[in-house]
Formats: sequence, C-alpha cells, structure tokens
Amino acid sequence: MFTLPFSHIAERECFVYHRSMKEGPDISQIGALIGDPARANMLTALMGGQALTATELAGAAGVTLQTASAHLSKLEGGGLVTQRKQGRHRYFALGDDEVGLLLENIMGFAANRGLMRTRPGPKDPALRKARVCYNHLAGDFGVRMLDRLVADGDVALDGEDAALTPTGEARITAMGIDVAALRTQRRPVCRTCLDWSERRSHLAGSLGEALLARFIADGWAKREKDSRAIRFTPDGERRFLALFPD
Repeated sequence: MFTLPFSHIAERECFVYHRSMKEGPDISQIGALIGDPARANMLTALMGGQALTATELAGAAGVTLQTASAHLSKLEGGGLVTQRKQGRHRYFALGDDEVGLLLENIMGFAANRGLMRTRPGPKDPALRKARVCYNHLAGDFGVRMLDRLVADGDVALDGEDAALTPTGEARITAMGIDVAALRTQRRPVCRTCLDWSERRSHLAGSLGEALLARFIADGWAKREKDSRAIRFTPDGERRFLALFPD
C-alpha cells in the first residue's frame, strides 16, 4: 500500500490552513483604519457622542484640515463614521452603536495591558468617575449602576449578554422611562460594554442611553465642555448614589 510521507501531509495541511485564512471577515481593514494614530484620536473624540466638524476633528488629531478630510473619507468608507450636512457645515459621528462598543472594548484591552497614550492628566479623575461612552454612562458611576441593577435582580447577565427582568422593567418605568419604546429600537435594550478605566462592564444599549439622558434631563448631571466627562451636581450625586448604592 502506498503511503504519503508525513512531510507531504504537513505541507497539505499548511496549504489548507493558509487558504482558509483568506476567507471570512477581513479584520485587517478595520484594524488598519483604527490603528492610525490620527484616526484613532478622531474616533476617540467622537466617543463623546456629539457630532463634530472636520475642523474640530483635525484639532483633536493634531493634523491639518486637508489631512483630516482624507482620514475621514477613509473612516466613512469603512463604515466607522457617518456624516450629515447642516447649513454650510458637515458633521461627523460614529457609524453606530457597534462602532462605539468596538472602540470601548479596544480601549479596555489596551488599558489591561498598560498601553496608555499619556500620563494621567488633570481631567483623568473626572473621566474615571463618570464619562460618556458614545451615548451611555461609563466610568466608576457606570459600573456601579450596572452592578446595582444586577444585584437587585433588575438586569440578568448571561456571559456578555444582558436582559431587563420584569422587576427591572417596573423600576425603570417608575423612573419615567418608556421601556416599550426602548424595545422598538433596532439595538438591544441592555448590553454590557467593557469599561477601559474600571476594567469591568458598564451598561450600554438603549436603556443605558435612556438612563444617562434622564440624569441630564433631571438636572442631576451635565456634560463638561470639550470633554467626555460627566459632572454630577452635589444633589445629583447624592440622588444617584442613593439609587445605586454599593
């Protein structure tokens, strides 16, 4: 009986493996788009959830307007940002919630490995306490909120998946949030998002956005200008900590 030599089998397996590597999703394209330092700075600036002009993003990236426009064209082509025209200006924003979730997860991955771009600055304590992660609350307060909702049985976790329980729906409804309306949206009501500063998950999804909007609408907190930081008022912080205690 004729038997193929082991070396031939190994070569064939190697060939099949490398051929399979050319099929499926191409992460190299997304990696290249995010991996450029200027584009990474632009995407980080858009994590604040506000639409920004090319001029503002050029300032955030430390590049000329012409260079920023070229970068934004690539990001838009890759689906990472979208643009809309308002009057004479064009405003750019993250493509969708999935992009925000991807970026926050990458930030958490980098932070876990000590890959930080700068030394802690004056604004870092504020960012670590409470900040916007695209459209929901992140930082210590964001993690605290999810921890309490889970401990109280209002949110059920299954790995990285999250679901609002019946008791949670009653609690959220009592806060003046229309849960039925949240369920009509294309994204999940609840989802977890890895927090880059706390190294644990905070609450994202349509509920995460609705809760942050409620805190701001009720005057508990406000966004700091030109920053992702969320500043709670003394009264707002007391109310928040009473609602979501340790």
